[in-house]
Amino acid sequence: MTKRPEKPSNEELHDRILGHFAVLCVPVKGEDIDAAVTQAERHRLSHLEFLESLIGAQANRRRERAIERRIHEARFSAVRLLETFDWEFNRRAIDRTQMEALATCDFVRRRENIVVIGQSGVGKSHLMQAIGRRGCVLGYRVRYITSAALLQDLIAGLADKTLPQRLRRYDRYELLIIDEFGLDKIERQESPVASSLMYKVIDARRCKLSTIVITNIDFDAWGSYLGDPPLAMAVLDRVVDNATVIKINGRSYPSAKAKRASAPPAAEK
Repeated sequence: MTKRPEKPSNEELHDRILGHFAVLCVPVKGEDIDAAVTQAERHRLSHLEFLESLIGAQANRRRERAIERRIHEARFSAVRLLETFDWEFNRRAIDRTQMEALATCDFVRRRENIVVIGQSGVGKSHLMQAIGRRGCVLGYRVRYITSAALLQDLIAGLADKTLPQRLRRYDRYELLIIDEFGLDKIERQESPVASSLMYKVIDARRCKLSTIVITNIDFDAWGSYLGDPPLAMAVLDRVVDNATVIKINGRSYPSAKAKRASAPPAAEK
């Protein structure tokens, strides 16, 4: 009669499992297994529930670290969240339902663009950075940059002959947020090719990757801003193609706040 092989002890199984996780590069420690076994015995968990309790926490920590890396890589100017946005201040000018729908980032999946137009201080940057942060949470690579900083980076690429590499760098992001487009003309005055550099970035992303342009000038002023009306029309054509255009005709929150701060105190009765 064939002798049945002896079952390994719990200690042996424990060490084997740790070895398996090490081979798979899963950072599970011995105490993690012990805690999961104790929980399974105490709550009579099923095999699947036990497995989830063992590796779920590790997976969640890895997801959180990945989100943190994407947010760090995005280089947002500040922590902007939809949850902290003052929806009441410009309630009639901003469609909250539309913004929350954009925050699902389905437009990124569809490789669509967004153009947000409005005067300074109405909340454009806050909203788009908040949407970009949601994109990071959902697994998309995002990059936030001002128009001036983008062009300064590309102009530097001309000087040190790294322009092709720098242009390719902006193609790595599934969502590129260009803020303060049209805020001033410093970057165009510094280099006669600034407008064509902006065109190269926009054109390379067309129909392949999503771009958000945040601007305080309407479309008819793009030619004056870029200094080259035909090129401006080409940039506009590529940005607006398959894009959601949002115009915010609201009040400036910083201006209203400053007025309240400078107003004389009400006389006591």
